Amino acid sequence: MNGKATFTRFEDSTKAEWDEIMQCMKHTQSLVPDRILEQLRHLASDDGGFPVSRLEHSLQTATRAMRGGEKDEYIACALIHDIGDTLSPYNHPAIASAIVKPFVSEANHWMVEHHGIFQGYYFWHHLGLDRNTRDAFRDNPHYEYTEEFCAKYDQVAFDPEYKSETLEFFEPLIRATFSGR
Repeated sequence: MNGKATFTRFEDSTKAEWDEIMQCMKHTQSLVPDRILEQLRHLASDDGGFPVSRLEHSLQTATRAMRGGEKDEYIACALIHDIGDTLSPYNHPAIASAIVKPFVSEANHWMVEHHGIFQGYYFWHHLGLDRNTRDAFRDNPHYEYTEEFCAKYDQVAFDPEYKSETLEFFEPLIRATFSGR
């Protein structure tokens, strides 16, 4: 088969068509690091009222994690944890966690997926919300891990004077983490 499949319903598809589709999938997956980098660059034009751009916040979070001695996978998660901020601000952790899920440990996936609730501890009381909402997850084995991520790296990453690494610096890490299995 060269080109597109000819079926109009999955039940009419053939193995040859699926073999071709799976080859195309490998190509599409190889483009994911470029797409992640592109989405991160979009964060540079939005500060959302914060002291730094959303990209700078992401770079600071990743740089702090790197300088804190965290492993590459953790640093990659720190870098893209807010990648969905401009696409869906209220649901941005779900976007980032969906991206990282096939490539990272259960602990890092859970951390990215729940960081929004854990981050709320630091400011939700200013919005009339319960800052202790994260306590509903206290029995989860990744609770303290996520709590530490927010305390050490995420909630402190809004400093205009902090010298973070550049996105280009982290590009090899993004490529190594998200190129495919």
